[in-house]
Amino acid sequence: MSRIVECVPNFSEGQSKEVIEAIANAIGSTEGVSLLDVDPGLSTNRTVYTFVGSPDTIVEGALNAARVAYQTIDMTRHTGEHPRMGALDVCPFIPVRGVTMEDCVLCAKEFGERLAGELGVPVYLYGYAATDESRRTLPQIRAGEYEALPEKLQKPEWKPDFGPAEFVPTWGATVTGARKFLIAYNVNLLSTKEQAHRIALNIREQGRGAEEPGRLKNVQAIGWYLEESNLAQVSTNLTDFEITPMHTVFEEVSKDARELNWAVCGSQVVGLIPLKAVMMAADYYCEKENLFILEEDQKIRLVVNRLGLSALGSFNPKERIIEYMIRDDSDGPLVSMSLRSFILNIGARSSAPGGGSAAAAMGSMGAALGSMVGWMTYGNKKFYPLEEEMRKLIPPLHHAMHELIPMVDADTTAFNQYMAACKLPRVVKKRSYREQCMQSSLKTAVAVPMHVAVTINKCWPSMKDLAAKGNIQCRSDVQVGARALETALWGAYYNVMINLPDLKDEEFKNKAKTDIEEALKLAQESCAEVLKVVEERKE
Repeated sequence: MSRIVECVPNFSEGQSKEVIEAIANAIGSTEGVSLLDVDPGLSTNRTVYTFVGSPDTIVEGALNAARVAYQTIDMTRHTGEHPRMGALDVCPFIPVRGVTMEDCVLCAKEFGERLAGELGVPVYLYGYAATDESRRTLPQIRAGEYEALPEKLQKPEWKPDFGPAEFVPTWGATVTGARKFLIAYNVNLLSTKEQAHRIALNIREQGRGAEEPGRLKNVQAIGWYLEESNLAQVSTNLTDFEITPMHTVFEEVSKDARELNWAVCGSQVVGLIPLKAVMMAADYYCEKENLFILEEDQKIRLVVNRLGLSALGSFNPKERIIEYMIRDDSDGPLVSMSLRSFILNIGARSSAPGGGSAAAAMGSMGAALGSMVGWMTYGNKKFYPLEEEMRKLIPPLHHAMHELIPMVDADTTAFNQYMAACKLPRVVKKRSYREQCMQSSLKTAVAVPMHVAVTINKCWPSMKDLAAKGNIQCRSDVQVGARALETALWGAYYNVMINLPDLKDEEFKNKAKTDIEEALKLAQESCAEVLKVVEERKE
């Protein structure tokens, strides 16, 4: 798996097209870096850039952008709605894939040290990289903003983590650090700036002060006015969207606005957003409105509609959801093939793809057939009394169908890794590197079909109920689906068993053998039960 870090620097320039493009070009031209989004704001006079790269390349991209900003941004002339203290105001590093928060802390420290050393500017660390609890959050460090820096830098407690404790008028100061994914999310109001800020004080965690905290944890918020759009916004940063999700902010702002007779007209995501945040909102509205929606793209449309995410500009999921922006390997080479090509590849003169990949594909099709039967029952007038039950039976099959698809490639990848380990040079040692790689890849080659088996066995409760109550016109589909699931589990069983003899870890080996034998027994019994129920149905 590739190692991906996200960097989201905020520069204090949102009006000069030339400067915005120059910084974007500096990032985009950095080798190994992908620029995903550039989001300027006229009223805020601030541009948020989003790019991704490896831990090594991400720092270079941020430094290249900072060098351009140092030459083109003059803080002595800067004004804007958004709080700020520097030309490069804040530069956070966020773990995305294959990296830890500590990896991002190291990125922030390297960036801060090199930025301060090269440009001679003060740099502070925040978030998970903070050196002191009083510098943990951005508002703590940015208090007083750019205008307070000359006096602030003279205080010992505000000595920068890197660089001189000297005021650089054209630059100000920069904050860098590591944090979780932050969602910049604004709710639009047909009101004044002061009215928007009133609601911001109600919802943000710090509220109006220690004696009057706000309602929502991990939420920073202020109210401002967008001249170009002729509306106000409750502008928020969600520092942990899993604690306070985006839809919660929208609902809370809407509630306050209704009570005060102010109109809410949609909302806005600044920069990118994790898919999980959108799915959380979709699940909320599905439950609230008793909707039955399973497909990802339909859930996204629901959220865009309910939150009004296209109110100020089209919300394109491919350009706003980070997973969609970096999905370079979401589909492996096998599942990306046509069905014809996949079958011909199995039948070719090569060891892989083989039985394991075929079993995963077969299992996915078995779950798909069960899901189809559920859908052919749901919404059918004849089976209307079963509507609520179908809502419970379809999702496990739908989920298994999707979960088994990546296993098609995973099985072949595991086999290829083992073969690569076998080809490593033999070294005469008690436990050679080659032997370690072989044993590790063998465990992976066992783990993949075990995962296939576990996923398949989660399908049987739904399959049994569909056999008894589903649309009788789909009788053969239930039968084929059950047989496909059982056969897929047989495939998983054989692929586990063939790899066990060469494993040295006896505890792992014994547990795997016991687990796969129990899984196979459950599948055989469940398949027989499904087929028996179908055969005995009268209508």
